[in-house]
Amino acid sequence: MAAGTEFILELVTVLGPAALGGFVATRLRQPALLGYVLGGLVVGPYGLKLLGDERIASLATVGVALLLFALGVEFSLKELNRVRGIALGGGLLQIGLTTVLVALLAYGTGWVDTPVRGLFLGALLSLSSTAVVLKTLTERGEVPTLHGQVMLAILIVQDLALGLILAVLPALNQPPEAIGLALLLALGKGLLFVAAAVAAGIWVVPWLMRAVVRTGSAELFLLTVVTLCLGVAFTTAAVGLSIEMGAFVAGLMLSEVEYADQALARVLPLRDIFATLFFASIGMLIDPLLLWQNLGLILGLVAVVMVGKAIIILPIVLSFRYSFKTAVIVSLGLNQIGEFSFVLAQVGLSLGLLTQSKYVLVLGTTAVSLVLTPSLLKFAPLLAQSLLRWPLTARFLSRFQGIRELSLPAVLQDHVVVVGYGRIGQVLVKLLRERGQTVLVLDNSEAAVQSLRNQKIPYIFGDAESDLILEKAHLERAKSLAIALPDPASTRLVLKRALEFAPELTVLARAHQTSEVEVLSQLGAREVVQPEFEAAMEMGAQLLLLLGEDRQTIQAILTQIRTGRYRTLIPEAPSALQELLTIAEDFNGEWFTLTPACGLVGLTLAQGDIRNRTGASVMAIERGDQTLRYPTAQTQVLAGDRLLVVGSPAERVSFQELLRTPARAGLSDWITLKETSSLIGQTLMQTDLRRRYNVVVQAIRRQGQLLNAPGGDLALAVDDCLLLRGEPEAIDQVEALAK
Repeated sequence: MAAGTEFILELVTVLGPAALGGFVATRLRQPALLGYVLGGLVVGPYGLKLLGDERIASLATVGVALLLFALGVEFSLKELNRVRGIALGGGLLQIGLTTVLVALLAYGTGWVDTPVRGLFLGALLSLSSTAVVLKTLTERGEVPTLHGQVMLAILIVQDLALGLILAVLPALNQPPEAIGLALLLALGKGLLFVAAAVAAGIWVVPWLMRAVVRTGSAELFLLTVVTLCLGVAFTTAAVGLSIEMGAFVAGLMLSEVEYADQALARVLPLRDIFATLFFASIGMLIDPLLLWQNLGLILGLVAVVMVGKAIIILPIVLSFRYSFKTAVIVSLGLNQIGEFSFVLAQVGLSLGLLTQSKYVLVLGTTAVSLVLTPSLLKFAPLLAQSLLRWPLTARFLSRFQGIRELSLPAVLQDHVVVVGYGRIGQVLVKLLRERGQTVLVLDNSEAAVQSLRNQKIPYIFGDAESDLILEKAHLERAKSLAIALPDPASTRLVLKRALEFAPELTVLARAHQTSEVEVLSQLGAREVVQPEFEAAMEMGAQLLLLLGEDRQTIQAILTQIRTGRYRTLIPEAPSALQELLTIAEDFNGEWFTLTPACGLVGLTLAQGDIRNRTGASVMAIERGDQTLRYPTAQTQVLAGDRLLVVGSPAERVSFQELLRTPARAGLSDWITLKETSSLIGQTLMQTDLRRRYNVVVQAIRRQGQLLNAPGGDLALAVDDCLLLRGEPEAIDQVEALAK
């Protein structure tokens, strides 16, 4: 067979199984690169022995170069500057601590025989996976969230540190007495090379790319970009530095040029093909028998590495005054070993810093940690919330609430609270301020706070779902609350906790998915806006106007759709019930059965006033074989009904007590005690509201806590929210006393 034909056959032999492995991995919701590694293992010398040619390794080197070149092009100093505190301080601290602690542990236990090899192993394990973390955050819609931004900030610094590590690696392969000088020479070469690259990036590369673009040839543009990447990469190899570092620096040279996005778009298909060869070539070096024989050790290493990195990252994030919940999500999101550790491992193997057996163990540990990452990111918020509620840890952890900065007027009264200052929040704040409304913004983005500070808009910087943040916002005095967060879970949590502080607060919430419209309405939002539906409705309205329909008729149709919570636009999804049960599980849902003696039997949910009297919400009713999802206020409950109720443990206990309470006449309403109220300082017994007005105080909300059936000796305080039951005229009289 001709050499050229044989080479093409080898490429097909590698790319075919790699593509199949990537497909299977993706279908199993795992990173595709694990499938590429598995494809290489199958056809390699330890698998079916179909390949062992050096030419595949050469092409894999090109793959690594293009991989790191694309990383350099995507690197953004602007993004890094937005979160520079946690990025530079936290990122460098995480890399340094992980490297040193792993080196001490590995050398102390005899796992490596020299400190240098220990430091190399530590540097290798300090990196996390940008690809897997970013993909998981994107799928969950969490890239704009605070924990998403913190994770990406640290990942950017890790990627930048990779270039430095690659620069000094060749120097580590020197005798102990010569390492110091070799490191100095490597750093000197690296600095000179970077200085030359910066100069070229300022004066040569922009001129060259403009000249190429003027030709109008897409092929010439691609050829120039690839030549720049590989030319710089192999130049670094010629001066004694690594090819990988050169490719990364070449990407950095191009990153600030106006044609960077176009260059990246052209290179990505080539990068993906050659990178597939790289990951497949890694698989060819794996001995599955060795993996099987050391499976227990690999799983042990996975546990040590992932728990260890999480323990290192958690206090670092907390030290930058982020909330405990953010710290937990970040620590469990970055505790895997990254895909670029594959690059370092292969370089370390070629330099003798890693033995073949340890190389296989590192690859196995890396693969397992990557597989676990999506599940850990999903589990992290639940773990944080559980620890914050657990009596043994709640008191200690409550101090980590995430308040970073406050900019508030002396008195907050009749203001509108806007949670989230993204694209929607910015428009909302602008509209409100133009109409003369007092606005307070809650946001956890440093870039957003800087913008608010420049515009002199009152703000609180922190996690809006934190009780401490909501307390500072004085929701009990606010006109309304608008939730414009990009995170669905945070939106639900902020809504639930906000109504615990101010049960009668008018809340407007943004829904991200169709299923959330009913969920948010059921949790107490007065209005729920689904941006995609609103955009479609506005387009439809404009189209109908162009077709000659009457404007008043169109407006009536839109109002009817909004009043019906978009129900006519939402298709019935088979998985809707499962989604409801998942949401109920997140909010500690519990099923209760109504007995014939229960005071709620025969009443509608509005008449039962369940949310006001207990703080809990009814999410579903099971009646025989029928399940009523998200029942409306007019839904009547019957004996034998099973109600799915969500709320805190205290709220569910209050609901259980309500089931034993007979129905009472009269209406319920919440009032808030102002500073000037004559009721302040008096106990409930002293106010004598039952005898004077025939009004019963059923519950009190104080700083977000529900006091159900309060005792007569309880003294009333400023901003207490009282749930009164009685006739409307009597409640109006008591409300006058509250002012």
